[in-house]
Amino acid sequence: MSANFTLDGKSIPFSDGQTIMQAAQAVGVYIPHLCYHPEFKPHGSCKLCTVKVGGRQTASCTTLAQDGMEVESDTKALNDERRMLTQMLFVEGNHFCPSCEKSGDCTLQATAYQLGMMSTHFVPFFPSRPLDASHPDLLLDFNRCILCSLCVRASRDVDKKNVFALSGRGMNTHLIVNAKSGRLADTDLTLEDKAARICPVGVILRKDKGFAVPIGKRTYDLKPISAYVKADGTAAKD
Repeated sequence: MSANFTLDGKSIPFSDGQTIMQAAQAVGVYIPHLCYHPEFKPHGSCKLCTVKVGGRQTASCTTLAQDGMEVESDTKALNDERRMLTQMLFVEGNHFCPSCEKSGDCTLQATAYQLGMMSTHFVPFFPSRPLDASHPDLLLDFNRCILCSLCVRASRDVDKKNVFALSGRGMNTHLIVNAKSGRLADTDLTLEDKAARICPVGVILRKDKGFAVPIGKRTYDLKPISAYVKADGTAAKD
């Protein structure tokens, strides 16, 4: 006997143990998200994937699917909240999309377009954040960090190196490099590491590959982020 739940009126099949997010992605249904990645245990920190189940809000990346469940996602109220959260991420960092080499390949930017974000709405913080160009192959631009912790989890769980960590609490939370000097050059991070390739924005950049793909021909220049939904959470650049 198959199990199904409804998502915005559409029947979604699922397997035992799958979350709402996993089941939706398996059938190509997009739910906005930033911190979720199929290779890591979800923790629901970005809140963009929030849906309504039985009238109550919950993170779709951590909530297990149940037979007969009725889920709302693509509603005006939820998308308004997601847009506001995205706007807050933009003003809390320094995101200058026209000059960023990740433009067109950036998950944050693509999500903003998907949600119809036309301005940041809030007054930008313009925080003072450093660059770290000490590593021979990689550049760190902390201005663009959205605290998704994907690099932290990748370095810890896949690379087994613990190169990155989040430090501080609340508004003071920030990404740090786990080295006595605080410099990326004083770690064993390499180009082959998962942590070096997983950043959804423009924080961790390869030094010799900038602007290799012309603007206008990049992933999300070609199709919106919702068109790339796959069960494995990757974007097929076809």
